[in-house]
Amino acid sequence: MIDGTQIDPAQLDALNAEQLRALAAKLIERANRDAQELVWRDAKIDKLTFEIAQLKRLKFGASSERINAEQRALFEESVQADIAAIEAQIEQLQATLPPLGESEAPKQPPKRQALPAHLPRREIRHEPESTTCGCGCELKRIGEDVAEKLDYTPGVFTVERHVRGKWACAHCRTLVQAPVPAQVIDKGIPTAGLLAQVLVAKHADHLPLYRQEAIFARAGMAIARSTLAAWVGQCGARLQPLVEALKARLLECAVLHADETPVSMLAPGTGKTHRAYLWAWTAAAHESIQAVVYDFTASRSGEHARAFLGHDRDRCEREPIPWTGHLVCDDFSGYKWLFERGVTEVGCMAHARRKFVELHVANKSEIARAALELIGKLYDVERDARDLAPQERLQLRRTRAAPVARALHEWLLAQRVRVSDGTATAKAIDYSLNRWRALVRYLDDPRLPIDNNHDEQQIRPWATGRKNWLFAGTLAAGQRAAAIVSLIQSAKLNGHDPYAYLKDVLERLPTQRAREIDALLPHRWTPLPV
Repeated sequence: MIDGTQIDPAQLDALNAEQLRALAAKLIERANRDAQELVWRDAKIDKLTFEIAQLKRLKFGASSERINAEQRALFEESVQADIAAIEAQIEQLQATLPPLGESEAPKQPPKRQALPAHLPRREIRHEPESTTCGCGCELKRIGEDVAEKLDYTPGVFTVERHVRGKWACAHCRTLVQAPVPAQVIDKGIPTAGLLAQVLVAKHADHLPLYRQEAIFARAGMAIARSTLAAWVGQCGARLQPLVEALKARLLECAVLHADETPVSMLAPGTGKTHRAYLWAWTAAAHESIQAVVYDFTASRSGEHARAFLGHDRDRCEREPIPWTGHLVCDDFSGYKWLFERGVTEVGCMAHARRKFVELHVANKSEIARAALELIGKLYDVERDARDLAPQERLQLRRTRAAPVARALHEWLLAQRVRVSDGTATAKAIDYSLNRWRALVRYLDDPRLPIDNNHDEQQIRPWATGRKNWLFAGTLAAGQRAAAIVSLIQSAKLNGHDPYAYLKDVLERLPTQRAREIDALLPHRWTPLPV
């Protein structure tokens, strides 16, 4: 087969010299391409194998003993999940490599401890669609294979017994058996429901794995924390293509919100933490989709914002065009480079108001009080305009909000000449005046919001989580958590139960075609009929 075309050897005799040369050129090109692909895969596997070795040294090294017991538990969870995620990537790469030579014996599968006999069991039978052999004879049942999967509904463990009957034809010695259902974790014991429970508990309910281990033990099933961490790592690797597809759809939006918050990350070998950052990129409320994608980075550098929006590279024809829509954000300097490269800045009135709130709380400033009254009138208009059609929203803003904005601007200018430079009042006024054009840009575009509160609300789950999981064990752990929470939070934005969504996605993902993966995105997802 050459470039998808089946070549019959008998046809070669009919080819002339020119056609044979063209065919040979294609064969050489394909061989070179395959050789390059193999070299890349081998290099990737070597790199991932080295990373696993490094992680194991971190996990078992003496330096890890410098942290306390609770921190060590959280750190080991992260490292174990990292190892499992990398092993899943290696497995995917090896699946595309040529088969092993005959001299290389396949590895024996590990022996798994039987699931406890006291757990309730639900039998699921898988039988061939037909018990008639291709030769016309009737098949006879000669046995069955049984595989047990551990399922979980809140508070209760159950066992799914998958029974695959064996049918044989006495005439032609044909054996027929239903195929093994595809699983996210191949040959593992957890069902999609149990995996979804672990992911939601860890990333939505903020329960570290060592706490889940204790909860599961009380429910009658002891599952080692290392096993739970391996499941999380494998699921993170399997869900990554879905997160990449979600990011691609997000970057099709014309209006995005951006915000960032610090997250502690453990510095390997020191027992200390340093400040990493979690970025939240959210589609505006009036966009056609509702989605948020989180990006976990080692710093707050503006290069991470540029990378997310595709401004960090010289574009070639096959790469997407860098995003250049309207970006709602605060006055963080990391975004300024983008505004010089085609991105339109949209200010956050809530940040401007916050300056005056702080001033009024500190010294009961009359200037601050007056400013808050005028800004409050702008928000009154937005409450009335929230559910209106775009053109109606625009008209309401122009007739009611625009005069208030002009009055606020003139008042700020007048007050600024009366206050001394360097005072808290001057700084509050300067914040609004220096960004005035960005702050009032929403008045002329019904798609734009008045502030960045929609994105700040998507940051809150992380603020809650920090109190429970204390820190991110590794950069990879933070990035994996960001990917999983992107799906969970996007599901919430679209009115879905995160557990139901992830359970269904994990069931369908192994057999979902790559070109149809968009059907599993939160804004497009619909559960399969029962």
